[in-house]
Amino acid sequence: MELEEINTVAVLGAGNMGHGIAEVAALAGYDVNMRDIKDEFVQGGYDKIEWSLGKLADSEQIGEDEADAALDRVTPLVDLEETVADADVVIEAVPEKMDIKEDTWTDVEEYAPDRAVFTTNTSSLSITDLSEFTDRPERFCGMHFFNPPIRMDLVEVISGEHTDTETLDIVEDLAEDFGKTPVRVRKDVPGFIVNRVLVPLMNEAAWLVDEGVATIEEVDATTKFDIGLPMGSFELSDYVGIDVGYHVLDYMHEVAGDRYEPAPMMVEKVENEEFGQKSGTGFYDYEDGDGADVPMDDDLFSETVKERLLAVLANEVAYLVGDDVASPEEIDTAVKLGGRWPKGPAKFADEYGVAKLADALDEAYEASGHPRYEAFDYLATVAEEGGFYDQDEGDAEGAPDFDTLEVSYPGDMVGQIELSRPQQMNSISLELIEELDAAIDLMDEDDDVRAILLTGAGSKAFSAGADFMSIAGGGADPFNAVELSKYGQETFGRLEEVEMPVVAAIDGYCLGGGMELATCADVRVATTRSEFGQPEFNLGLIPGWGGTQRLQRIVGMGRAKEIILTAERFEAEAMADYGFVNEVYDPDEFADAAVEYAEKLAGGPPLAQRFTKRAMLKGWDDVEAGLEVESLGFGHVVASEDVHEGINAFFGDDDPEFEGK
Repeated sequence: MELEEINTVAVLGAGNMGHGIAEVAALAGYDVNMRDIKDEFVQGGYDKIEWSLGKLADSEQIGEDEADAALDRVTPLVDLEETVADADVVIEAVPEKMDIKEDTWTDVEEYAPDRAVFTTNTSSLSITDLSEFTDRPERFCGMHFFNPPIRMDLVEVISGEHTDTETLDIVEDLAEDFGKTPVRVRKDVPGFIVNRVLVPLMNEAAWLVDEGVATIEEVDATTKFDIGLPMGSFELSDYVGIDVGYHVLDYMHEVAGDRYEPAPMMVEKVENEEFGQKSGTGFYDYEDGDGADVPMDDDLFSETVKERLLAVLANEVAYLVGDDVASPEEIDTAVKLGGRWPKGPAKFADEYGVAKLADALDEAYEASGHPRYEAFDYLATVAEEGGFYDQDEGDAEGAPDFDTLEVSYPGDMVGQIELSRPQQMNSISLELIEELDAAIDLMDEDDDVRAILLTGAGSKAFSAGADFMSIAGGGADPFNAVELSKYGQETFGRLEEVEMPVVAAIDGYCLGGGMELATCADVRVATTRSEFGQPEFNLGLIPGWGGTQRLQRIVGMGRAKEIILTAERFEAEAMADYGFVNEVYDPDEFADAAVEYAEKLAGGPPLAQRFTKRAMLKGWDDVEAGLEVESLGFGHVVASEDVHEGINAFFGDDDPEFEGK
């Protein structure tokens, strides 16, 4: 079966995951039959899809016509035969109980056409066991979405023992057509990738408290503000649901042994039905309506906690890599997308030092004797090799190894800096600002680069603004507000000062700090689907990275005040009318058009570009000073080889080849 042959998707289950998957499939243009065992259940799921589509339309993420068309493609059903009789793909999202899934798949096999591919959204159960409830185990695989499916980009595509490659290929293609990022899990192991990493991490946090090594506050302060994860370990358990994590862990314990024995305090919480946010209490109290209050106090940071948690992470990654379940890159991609981590567990382990973590694991095992600290064989190999990643990778040409950026060279004399935090909408963290500073140095020192192309990874956002969670506590020496503002102003301002053209290519959201960054480019090009705005006023803030000063240079005082004071969003065409955007392109042609635009500027005369930028920047503060720089620049270039080249090319009807001399 090819992707083009898939028209109808059957989704079994209309709960949180089921109706979310159905909405994603419908938005991608597929006819969706959504089924549950009672009319009230399936209608409830349908109503939630309608509500969600309405919210997307209200926020202008999709058009009202698109929302209506997607809803029209969803058919709520109770009759199973009617649901699957014409299905090309079946996605099962019924409760995580083996007997319920067995009954479901036995009945589906009876009614579904022979061509249909079967997938399950299970987060923990064996794909192999589930496939054997059908007569087509080779056409059965896992298709594990993350909650909520409409917002989470990751889909784990999991092979069972019987799954053929063609099935995995078509399901990956389908996930991509849904607008998701598929990561293949090559073996059917308990927990797959993301849960295999996250659940033992949450369990280890609980064991550390049970054994008196640390308090909940110390664990979460260390996890969130020292290691730099989006949530503290206990905060994450409450968010996911302690019972959900426990059931995954209990299954891993049953299948993979005592190293996954649930911590006593986790068992106690489940027995007391204290599941976290959904029950009103868990490791934190939510009865007052507030979230978990994780203290941002570096006095609570514990090196023992940090080392133990990272050691457990490294051990699980070593198992997955050593058993050929997934590569370090695939694991890091999955956890960054599925857990919204700023970097993946393999990268975290490498930065801390895998050898140190392996030693810490051995010491903990000798001290406690608990099998959760028993190292997988492959961990010793990784420690000896110096890490999960090739330590020389990225250094062959002396380039630094960035975590939040990607540096590439997509065109003639063009260097590209891409904000690479798509799972966080390319939001701007302290680490990103630091790496941007280094990337600008890299471009500035490269004689082969004559124009910088600034982009954002993915199609959702150039940058949706500042990463407030990271900025609030992402570093060992947190910036105060004034220092943070100055640091961003100065780093972004380097794009104005660098002596070559800078093109910001904007696709998707360009908001807040992201718009302030784009403002520092010399030229801005955008797609028709891009949106711009300075929403700081909605948060009671003001633009802090130069927005109050730089924006008015481009659009004028009146428009700048309109954009900042209203905190509204503006479409690309409107921003082009205001003079902020230079060119607007259709999304399909945008990538090539942006590179071509940067190439055009890169082919210009470097000396003239340098003095033009200097004069214009100086003239903003002082017109007389700007004119002085202009005069000096004119005198410098008038006798240059570039001018002779330009004159000769003009009269010879050729294209000049400027060399900056």
